[in-house]
Amino acid sequence: MSAPRRSTEKPVYRWVRRLVNVELAELTALAWSFLYFFTLLCGYYIIRPMRDAMGIAGGVDKLQWLFTGTFLVMLAAVPLFGWVASRFPRRQLVPYVYYFFIANLILFFVLFSAELTDPWIARAFFIWASVYNLFVVSVFWSFLADLFTNEQAKRLFGFVAAGGTAGALTGPALTAVLAVPLGATNLLLVSAGFLVVSAVCVHRLVDWYQRQPRKGNRVNVSTSERAMGGTILAGIQLVLRSPYLLGICLLMLLFTTLSTILYFHQAQIVRDTFASTAERTATFATIDLTVNTLTLAIQVFLTARLVKALGLGWTLALVPILLVAGFAALALAPVFAVLAVVQVIRRAGDYAVTRPAREMLYVVLGREEKYKAKNFIDTVVYRGGDAVSAWAYAGLRSLGLGLSAIAWIAVPLTLLWGLVSWRLGAQQGTIAQQHNAPRRRPRRSHG
Repeated sequence: MSAPRRSTEKPVYRWVRRLVNVELAELTALAWSFLYFFTLLCGYYIIRPMRDAMGIAGGVDKLQWLFTGTFLVMLAAVPLFGWVASRFPRRQLVPYVYYFFIANLILFFVLFSAELTDPWIARAFFIWASVYNLFVVSVFWSFLADLFTNEQAKRLFGFVAAGGTAGALTGPALTAVLAVPLGATNLLLVSAGFLVVSAVCVHRLVDWYQRQPRKGNRVNVSTSERAMGGTILAGIQLVLRSPYLLGICLLMLLFTTLSTILYFHQAQIVRDTFASTAERTATFATIDLTVNTLTLAIQVFLTARLVKALGLGWTLALVPILLVAGFAALALAPVFAVLAVVQVIRRAGDYAVTRPAREMLYVVLGREEKYKAKNFIDTVVYRGGDAVSAWAYAGLRSLGLGLSAIAWIAVPLTLLWGLVSWRLGAQQGTIAQQHNAPRRRPRRSHG
């Protein structure tokens, strides 16, 4: 009787396979991607409290101008990014973006170490940090959409997103522990250190990619490591010429509009429910803890399974469908208990399900769309949607509409969000099939 065959799989691989459907050849890339997103968000969340403090130092009555300034800087930064993306190959482009922000962190460290208290420096840091956050995360997802095939993205993006959630939890914890012994200014160097690790992860992922065979939507190595060319405004031009990208813009605008409605509802309901600042702070902390815990669990155990079971279209539409009931409940009972449940569903659903699924929409596109068009949508369209929806909400309130009436207005907008999401998911599948379809050879003439 022959002895039973021993498994040749590594113990670490068997353990990871229990959490995510990853192939052995992908394990290295998954680990570097997880670490990449972890260090990226951990580094940002270390300095986020400093950003908020600088916003106050710059003048509470000036906050609306800081948001306007952030939007204007985004408008200027997108063409600059387009110029850089046109001239450098991917293996240089992504690290160069991070090296630039590392230099910025060191510059602010020098300014704050010199104890310069000019309000304009505080305002500059607030705007810079707001731009920095969106840019580095957008470039991260562009890089991963360029790195993995469509099939790999559906299996792995949820688990990779969990790395970002873990980083978002670790960053504030490190700030709380290190702020007093190190001083707030020195945390800028700690944040820069995490960003250095992110750049190292990029180099390791490029090395992994170059060793992989060409398959799915992956282009050959020589093509992928060339500068993509094009104009500095190519991102905007690509969006305007593509119904698919315009659909993603509409999805983003609907998402930001409905998120703003919930944010303003939250501000008013919490203000009316809790009298003291301490109670409000504790309430927000409880919501954040619930959201982050639920997000991490869903990302690790459910996101990839949802995409496999429901398909990308229904996965994208899942949170909007749930929020239709949520806004209807808020319209009928605009109280804190209902608000808390709706906010947890919206935020955890976005981080764990909607965001990874939304990034999958770009995997089937070309490199210019993945970097330039995506960067425009993630920054200018996102911040523009924030600004417009905030003014629209203020306008509805000035007309005398209450929380219930605005919640009812949100219901059809949420239905539209769900419809657009489902449609985009279906289009993504069609594009993927076209890429994977075998090319027919032209028939030879027998004349």
